[in-house]
Amino acid sequence: MTNQKKLLKMLVLSMLVAIGVVISPLLRVEGMCPMAHFINIVCSVFLGPWYSLLCATLIGFIRMATMAIPPIALTGAIFGAFLSGVFYRMSKGKIIFAVIGEVIGTGIIGALASYPVMTFLWGRGGLSWIFYIPSFVCGTLIGGSIAYVFLRKLADSGLLSQMQSMLASKCYQDKSTLLSNTATIAAFGAILFVVVEVISDMFELTSPIFDILSKASLVGCIVLAGVYYIFKRVKKE
Repeated sequence: MTNQKKLLKMLVLSMLVAIGVVISPLLRVEGMCPMAHFINIVCSVFLGPWYSLLCATLIGFIRMATMAIPPIALTGAIFGAFLSGVFYRMSKGKIIFAVIGEVIGTGIIGALASYPVMTFLWGRGGLSWIFYIPSFVCGTLIGGSIAYVFLRKLADSGLLSQMQSMLASKCYQDKSTLLSNTATIAAFGAILFVVVEVISDMFELTSPIFDILSKASLVGCIVLAGVYYIFKRVKKE
């Protein structure tokens, strides 16, 4: 690897760390941090598992040092960041596997690891081994959906492989399929969910209609994705 590409990798890593520190506390849903998972997956695809692990670790330490965030900032990020990159490489560049790696790594492993850390090191009581699993899984699904749509568009346009080549990372060709298009439609529901939740939280909109709207957006896009899949399969046959 040339010095120029090494420098470019460091610049991209620094940029992702900076973005992660800034947007993680801003664009969040109660009990979840979906944008942290977005950064994990994007970094895994752009740079690989080890860089993604480093990115998540740096973001976690910076948030702990500057925002008084408990150690959950690390346990809720580092496992998913690494597994996202590993799954992406093992699947030969399938973006959906980068998302699955984040869900398993953070939603399950990170959630389980957070219990002893928060209980015995941070002194928080009233927790159980499965306490963090629901919110962590939901957060990874939302952030993963946003990352999937973003990376899917880059891959379809050919920009993703170009960026990977510029960064001296492994390049893959992940073409759109019926399943990937279906997943993209469903993922838009998660994006709309985050948008409505963030707006209602920012402007302190307490009306139940916003809660209904966010959930309806999510469910509606999932239903629409199912209809799209069935229609395309029937048409093809």
